[in-house]
Amino acid sequence: MTAPLDVLVVGAGPTGLALATQLRAYDTPFRIVDRSPDRARESRAPAIQPRTLEMLAGFGVTDDLVDRGSMAVRLHLHLPRRELEVPVFDVGCEDTPYPFLLFLPQSETEAVLAARLASRDVTVERGTELVGTEREGRYVSCRLRRPDGRQETVRARCVVGCDGARSTVRTQAGIAFEGQAYPQTFLLADLEVEGLEPGAAHTYMTSAGMLFFFPLGTPATWRMIAMRPPGGGEVTLGLLQQIADDWTRDRTGDTGRDGHRLILRDPVWMTAFRIHNRGATHYRKGPFFLAGDAAHIHSPAGGQGMNTGIQDALNLGWKLAHVCRGAAPEELLETYEAERAPVGHGVRRLTDRAFTVGTSGNPALRLARAHLAPRLAPVLLRAARPRARLFRTVSELGIHYRRGPASTSGPRRPRQGPQAGDRLPDLPPGLHKRTVAPGYHLLLTGPAHLWPSALPTHGRHDLLSVHHLGTDSPWPDIAHALVRPDGYVGYVARGTDLTGLRAYLDRWLPGPTLQVSADRRAIR
Repeated sequence: MTAPLDVLVVGAGPTGLALATQLRAYDTPFRIVDRSPDRARESRAPAIQPRTLEMLAGFGVTDDLVDRGSMAVRLHLHLPRRELEVPVFDVGCEDTPYPFLLFLPQSETEAVLAARLASRDVTVERGTELVGTEREGRYVSCRLRRPDGRQETVRARCVVGCDGARSTVRTQAGIAFEGQAYPQTFLLADLEVEGLEPGAAHTYMTSAGMLFFFPLGTPATWRMIAMRPPGGGEVTLGLLQQIADDWTRDRTGDTGRDGHRLILRDPVWMTAFRIHNRGATHYRKGPFFLAGDAAHIHSPAGGQGMNTGIQDALNLGWKLAHVCRGAAPEELLETYEAERAPVGHGVRRLTDRAFTVGTSGNPALRLARAHLAPRLAPVLLRAARPRARLFRTVSELGIHYRRGPASTSGPRRPRQGPQAGDRLPDLPPGLHKRTVAPGYHLLLTGPAHLWPSALPTHGRHDLLSVHHLGTDSPWPDIAHALVRPDGYVGYVARGTDLTGLRAYLDRWLPGPTLQVSADRRAIR
């Protein structure tokens, strides 16, 4: 039997690969397995949000992702008898170095993450399936079936299910997956399209529903998504062309809105799929954890799914690493569900509403799509504040953990600037580059001579970095803030009294005061 692991990651899609990347950054003993013999070759989830790019930057992969992808900063909204060009993320995203929606096939995202792991001597064990688990004292005994049919037993302190909607880990843990399927069937294709302006996303809104074209670049120029009309049968290029003809035809004539027909050709991939809205009743049960589609599935509206999964992983990975090495109490693991379950619930609710508005056959909503939207959309899209709020939500820059157990404000809360639980903004520009290294980051504002020489770093040097920001910081006051490894503010206070900070660190990063026995503690 092999040496025990700290973590067994099950599933090597974007969520599992992101988790493995973070665990490797902390030198945590782990393995990552996936039952599929190869990574995804289709585009699948095609969009990466600004917040995901921020969170991946510290692992050296974001620049590669951006180089491979298509930065979309415009949306063409095709309405009955009119077309609107909508800037994307032009407001509400001033505090990020990535103020754009990046279109990149999931296959490419996985390739970049897998290459990063390979460069750090991590092997993704493809064709290896988790077939059973059993609690044995400090560990979970996990039976793996190798590609040749042989079985292997490994022991792990924690098992993380990143294995999708039909999660084996979720089943083994006995966690329910509640929700329902939508009645509609959807068509998806990666193909070439003649007649679309390049470099922008295109949405056609009709009384029957919505038709989308997203710029990909590879394996084809465009991703098409549409609701399937009544009737079954094989997904063919002819069917897709008929849908494009029907849904882009001007109400006043027989040609497309711009006076020409969209011509679809050279499909790389075509499929039909059903959409579900389901969520796990718990994200953790003892040593079992769920992330990504294993924890929540929903409509692709807004490009939230893969991004939410990656951010699940990057919320969990550093917590597992700290607890397993004895730098933090097991209580830290309880914050994973407390922080991420509300995010998952919110995404499911948001995408359900957007999906219903865009696809429902309700007569009132059909009327709204066909007649009210063309009149109201120009007015609503000119309003900067609602657009900023929308973009802040879709970009996932607005996610916060203010009510989370690991978010604490000192006795004197800063009057302005990010609060405890907020994402650290990239203000001044370049601040994120100073805080991307693994571990916590203590930010001290104001003149350096105001701060005591004895900072609470003893025994924590490898997990706590100190940065003197001077007067150029997100807080106009003299303040101090502790930024967590995932880029969120854990503690913040005004003034130079570090008493509250020391209490926070003693709770969540005790350092030398927390010891782990040679055979390591069990995760209860």
